[in-house]
Amino acid sequence: MILARRGRIDKLLLFSALLAAALGVVFVYSATWSGGGAANPLVLKQGAWFVAGLVLMVLIANTDYRRILYFAYFAYGLNLLALVFLLLFGGERYGARRWISMGPFSLQPSEFVKITMILALAAFLGERREKIGTLGNYIGAVILIMPAFVLIFLQPDLGTALVLIPIFFAVMFICGERVKYILFSLGLGMASLPVFWGLLKDYQKSRLMVFLDPSQDPLGAGYTIIQSKIAIGSGGLLGKGWLNGTQSYLRFLPERHTDFIFSVIGEEWGFIGALLLVGLYALMISRGLRITSDSADMPGRAVAAGVVTLIAFQVFVNISMTIGLMPVVGLPLPAISYGGSSTIATLIGVGFLLSVSRRTYR
Repeated sequence: MILARRGRIDKLLLFSALLAAALGVVFVYSATWSGGGAANPLVLKQGAWFVAGLVLMVLIANTDYRRILYFAYFAYGLNLLALVFLLLFGGERYGARRWISMGPFSLQPSEFVKITMILALAAFLGERREKIGTLGNYIGAVILIMPAFVLIFLQPDLGTALVLIPIFFAVMFICGERVKYILFSLGLGMASLPVFWGLLKDYQKSRLMVFLDPSQDPLGAGYTIIQSKIAIGSGGLLGKGWLNGTQSYLRFLPERHTDFIFSVIGEEWGFIGALLLVGLYALMISRGLRITSDSADMPGRAVAAGVVTLIAFQVFVNISMTIGLMPVVGLPLPAISYGGSSTIATLIGVGFLLSVSRRTYR
């Protein structure tokens, strides 16, 4: 077997990622439309972020990911410093310190730490191939990701902090870590839930409490999920048509262009439209799994597994919370929800998948 230095681009993955990001601009336009002729400024920003993400995705896809891994610890360290800066000096927005203002734009470091953590973990495991399966190696990996988890949790950003956990487990499992260590960690996490509950903010507790019965607080914590269900249910099979969603246009649905953009899609495009979008994500994820399986290089498998888990977990959680199957934890729909950091980070992740796919053993 020889190493393919510049193999073919995975066209299905590239197509599905670009289509999803382009649809994101379309859906943000719909979610922010107020009946006037001009587009909301948020649409123009989303378009600019789409272009920026596309450029970075192409650059990364055409770069050997193994070269980028030389700088993985440095990038991860800078990301952690940005999170520390936020906690010490960042201004609060919506009760959290998550954004660094840069003129008309804002940067959310926690979105990028999802990627830099994957790279750091891949570099760590690649350097310690002979120690995979040992307890010391597993503890070392836990210590590596723990600062990111704690700093994001303290912002507070429960949803993003929780995303890091399945990413970590998936990468460790794919790279050959012992399952008993992973199961022990899961058991320990379940046992510590009472302590974890005490660390949550009041609004986070309210979101979890109304999960089972939103009617307990229909004008407070349960309002958004009630309106989301109404929006999706009213879409029926074929939807009301683009720009015809009343829940969005009349502004009954909060966060309709960010966390709850899937509700807008369900109302305007109906079950069929929502199903097609899920199918598009399924195509992205299946191609990512194929790349993970085909890579014979441990760091490559780690990177691919981390990115696929990141996309799949966020899609599952976001859609589930909009239809009431999971608590509201504030996770965006990858490449679709409004947000520059999220969109760019997703496309960067796809770029790494494409880079791994072009440099696999054949």
